[in-house]
Amino acid sequence: MPVFESLQPHDPSSVGPYRLESRLGAGGMGRVFLGRSRSGRVVAVKVVHPELAADRDFRQRFAREITLARTVSGFFTAEVVDADPEGTPPWLATAYVPGMSLDAAVGEYGPWPERDVLALGAGLAEALESIHAAGVVHRDLKPSNVLLGADGPRVIDFGISVAVEGSRLTRTGIAIGTPGFVSPEQLTGAPVGPAADVFCLGAVLAFAATATGPFGGGSWQGLWYRTVHEEPDLAALPPRLRPLVERCLAKSPADRPTASALLDQMAGHLGHGDRLAGLYAGAGWLPEPVAEVVRTLVMTAAPEDARATVTDLPPRPTRPQESPQVPASPQTRPAGAPSRGADLSPLQAAAAEAAARRLSAASSRAPGNVSPLRAAAAAAAARRLSAAAARPSGQGAATGPVRRNHATRPGAHGRQESRGRSAAETWAEATARRAKSRVTMLLMMVIPLLMLAVAVADALTA
Repeated sequence: MPVFESLQPHDPSSVGPYRLESRLGAGGMGRVFLGRSRSGRVVAVKVVHPELAADRDFRQRFAREITLARTVSGFFTAEVVDADPEGTPPWLATAYVPGMSLDAAVGEYGPWPERDVLALGAGLAEALESIHAAGVVHRDLKPSNVLLGADGPRVIDFGISVAVEGSRLTRTGIAIGTPGFVSPEQLTGAPVGPAADVFCLGAVLAFAATATGPFGGGSWQGLWYRTVHEEPDLAALPPRLRPLVERCLAKSPADRPTASALLDQMAGHLGHGDRLAGLYAGAGWLPEPVAEVVRTLVMTAAPEDARATVTDLPPRPTRPQESPQVPASPQTRPAGAPSRGADLSPLQAAAAEAAARRLSAASSRAPGNVSPLRAAAAAAAARRLSAAAARPSGQGAATGPVRRNHATRPGAHGRQESRGRSAAETWAEATARRAKSRVTMLLMMVIPLLMLAVAVADALTA
């Protein structure tokens, strides 16, 4: 099932040394394409919008920011691998990591459990540590600029927002930011340093934990006023997370912790004295419904050697062919069935039901109307259903990648791994068993009737 959209007639076939293969999306700076170098390296190529490309001042700022951004090499950042700010049009190539944005994940599946938010925050804090060590300030850390890879989060577009913002400032005379995810000093025109990114990190973590920003919603004017003058609403945050976010969102930059200090605190809460060793194995750091989609994107979205960063959601895929219809909701395991993991948790049950609904809807929609994330979840469910239906009677579903519940998480120093099944796998196995059970019961009723009919026929002909 393709996740990327084919190039359109007006799209370039190549940019610099990269052959463009498909569309990935679009953002504030320009369009994003999947590109491949002559040696086969896969990258995300961002081509600048024409109106920005025509701005000479933008090109100069763009060149300066790219120079700084290329010095950043942290694991939890998507590095800049190539660029031509003087090209026609200007373009930027970054490492490619298949995954969905935090914005899309929370919008699709809701708030995250505390431990998953802490794992997210630890990765983002290490990313900011690397960015700040290179002398770069991101200035636009927000949920759509956080990608969720199978092996940890990635911060994207660091430093590049300055070039775009500067051009808009010239044209509009007002500061451009993301309402609810911008620091007070950015709104008041005060000097901006690394502490501004820490403020934005606090807002991002609050969003992940509650599905809303710490300063609420509404108009951008109201959000900006509350950001500068009012305290954030953190009442819904879990206990270990709340004091960390509260310190990040201090009005004064001097009162906020550094990214390094935050990383140490969150790693301590996660039980990783050596920081993040072993925390991000097998997408186990993500909530299970999100992990399932990310694994599917990794398998279907790009070649195995691909590493990517995409600001926006990928374009819509075509409809899967002959996708099986599935029940609207999963049922529990039949009594006496062989156990291959814990029973469905509420989160897994909800994910299975959502996967079934998405698969059913994807089968009935016209091509082009199925979002890639829904299609990825539907594909995962379809694969497991087909595999379970094809196995001999009595053989359970194959054990998938290592899973974990929210009480235990894989890690270093003898931490125990919880090996459960995904919601879709459990649902598929149960569905296949129920179908086989119904066939068996039907045969048990039909065979005696056939035997009786044969006996009656013999008696009549005797």
